[in-house]
Amino acid sequence: MRALVIVATAALVTPAAAQFGNPGFVMPGTTQSAPGVLAPNQTNTPDRLFALLVAAGGAAEVDFGRLAEGKAQNEAVKEFARRMVQDHTKANGELANLANAAQIPLPGELDPDHKDMRAKLETAAGAVFDLTYMQGQVVDHQKTVILLQWEIGQGQDAPMQQWAAATLPVVLAHLEMAKNLLAELAAQAPQASISSPGAPVPQAAPQAAPVPRERPAQKK
Repeated sequence: MRALVIVATAALVTPAAAQFGNPGFVMPGTTQSAPGVLAPNQTNTPDRLFALLVAAGGAAEVDFGRLAEGKAQNEAVKEFARRMVQDHTKANGELANLANAAQIPLPGELDPDHKDMRAKLETAAGAVFDLTYMQGQVVDHQKTVILLQWEIGQGQDAPMQQWAAATLPVVLAHLEMAKNLLAELAAQAPQASISSPGAPVPQAAPQAAPVPRERPAQKK
């Protein structure tokens, strides 16, 4: 989360405005194959941070998608989850190849934030699961959009920047799908199902027993 706060301030860069390789802001000691032309796989700090964060998010997308395929109640959510598994498995493999070429080690397990989300999904069921999963999808795809834009504008490794530019439209399409599906679910679900799983159900207050009234004294 702290890393995302750092990158958000420099994120809003379009692919058309970016110059891949970032020759004007190279790290000291960066190898150049010609003046102003970076040698392949020359990374800077944004490249490495980008690869780590996007790899963590991509692994979570596949893991959560597989979970949702089996647990989701809504068929549209199941279909969305299948799409996430398919698209992010492909993207994860492509990023892994780029990171390997640039000698960037990627995480092998979920990060703490995604572990917390996995725990919530495991305990949720039915409509609550669908809403929790889709809420997380909107947030995670918003974060990924920021990271992709940041890499395009601030990265140094040209192949990684090119991959970010090619992947951005796909993730934006995922985000739009997730937002639309979440809106549909929120409109259909009763208010009770939107509450967090495990929350206590309010109980009606017991009615007080009627107070016995004294009978008036009978006249003799």
